[in-house]
Amino acid sequence: MRNRYIVAYDVSDDKRLRRTFKKMNGFGDPLQYSVFVCDLSSKERVIMEEALTEIINLKEDRVLIIDTGPVDGRGSDAVRTLGRQLKPNRREALVV
Repeated sequence: MRNRYIVAYDVSDDKRLRRTFKKMNGFGDPLQYSVFVCDLSSKERVIMEEALTEIINLKEDRVLIIDTGPVDGRGSDAVRTLGRQLKPNRREALVV
């Protein structure tokens, strides 16, 4: 089962910020520069968390991960946009 996650981050160093943005592009679609919507399995969520932990400084930076529920249930309706709408990319399953 895939859940929809909202991932927001506050990274204080420009180099780590760019690396975090590039890494997150592999897991989801940006809602804002430092906010992503990600449809992930439990295993993919763990992989994402491990990848982010390798990039960020745990004493200076912060990543917030919000589970909005199953993609086929409430999770698909949990994000509303005012203004220019997000056009999410259709992603295939991540094979590791």
